[in-house]
Amino acid sequence: MGNRENPQVSAIIPTYNRGAMLKEAVDSVLAQDYRDFELIVVDDGSTDSTPKILKTYHNDITVIRRNNLGVSSARNAGIKAASGQLIAFLDSDDLWMPQKLSKQIEFFNANPEALICQTEEIWIRNSVRVNPKKRHKKVSGMIFEPSLELCLVSPSAVMIKGSLFETVGLFDESLPACEDYDLWLRISCRYPIHLIDTPMAIKRGGHADQLSRLPGLDKFRIQSLKNIIDSNLLSPVQYNAGVNALNEKCAIYAAGCRKRERRDEAAHYKELAKKYVLKIRS
Repeated sequence: MGNRENPQVSAIIPTYNRGAMLKEAVDSVLAQDYRDFELIVVDDGSTDSTPKILKTYHNDITVIRRNNLGVSSARNAGIKAASGQLIAFLDSDDLWMPQKLSKQIEFFNANPEALICQTEEIWIRNSVRVNPKKRHKKVSGMIFEPSLELCLVSPSAVMIKGSLFETVGLFDESLPACEDYDLWLRISCRYPIHLIDTPMAIKRGGHADQLSRLPGLDKFRIQSLKNIIDSNLLSPVQYNAGVNALNEKCAIYAAGCRKRERRDEAAHYKELAKKYVLKIRS
């Protein structure tokens, strides 16, 4: 289980049909210079070479194999199986730098009151390094309001004290995408999310199976916003900021529905936004 200075970390990789990239992800965890960790790989019903690849690691990793229930359910299965005091996620198309865990352990030892931190990351798109746009710039501390527009926390960059899940809950399994956005809102409205300003994760994108490329993602962000607004967790300032973000995303999504002749759906989201705008608190 480790101790306070050297706590055990449970690293969790959810994966589905990513055999071509999975080995690099697993190897980047096993190459960490901080050694008190367990690696749990949740194979969410892969039908490619994934099971064969995972067998080559024998007892170096723990494999949970299950039916294809989605990334939220896979991450939750890993959390429930974890024995470490700290939880770190790695998406199966991303990589960790060798000092990723040790940098975050160092941060937690220096800041024992902290519950969650993330590192900076390097972005790779179609094998080429790219610079994130200004709107993607990570911030540190109470980041709820900046996080409303888009996700400013990367699953592959975070480390979380396991006890925090007992307070805020797990990933919402009803969301097929934007499940991380939903969790970060539940955390950031109550607790600071700290940033280590050093790139310790490599975020790889551009491949066709990325969840972030699914159409209509704002639909799931709207559901997340509705959930947090209805949660009674928000201060008046946070509540109003959440309603304003909901109104903007509903307008964008409704416009897309009208463009595609989905008029009933457009009307639904227009009325949804109106309902909450009328409840803005003074």
